[in-house]
Amino acid sequence: MDKIFQDRHSVRSFQDKEISKKDLTEILEAANSAPSAGNLKAREIIIVKDQKIRDELAEAALGQDFVAEAPLVLVFFAVPEHSERKYGQRGRNLYTLQDATIAASFAWLQAVILGLAACWVGAFDDDEVKKIFKTKDDWQPVAIMPIGYEK
Repeated sequence: MDKIFQDRHSVRSFQDKEISKKDLTEILEAANSAPSAGNLKAREIIIVKDQKIRDELAEAALGQDFVAEAPLVLVFFAVPEHSERKYGQRGRNLYTLQDATIAASFAWLQAVILGLAACWVGAFDDDEVKKIFKTKDDWQPVAIMPIGYEK
């Protein structure tokens, strides 16, 4: 097994240390290189650095305060309309979720390669997360991923 898989683990305590623009770019490039159905990339990734919004996300994540502690949070959304146009209901209900989850996985692995840590947060109130970002009704939040340097 490659070392990256051994090094990857869920981290819920982060240092107060900013992530470089270069590292963020590499993480996003990895996420955007993830395969997707029909190469439609039926997903959106929202970058959150603002403390107020990170606090709101922690609250929406059922009080998981470590979400607000990380200097960077990526929020992955499935965007069903992108896949539905080509693949119908299967695209809307399945492919779009796969696109978002694979992208999140690639982002996490790239963060580990860069010496960063992360945690996949799936326990959250969908409606609250959508309200924070004022997304379209059909966007589905799939993962909240706090990223930073492990304490």
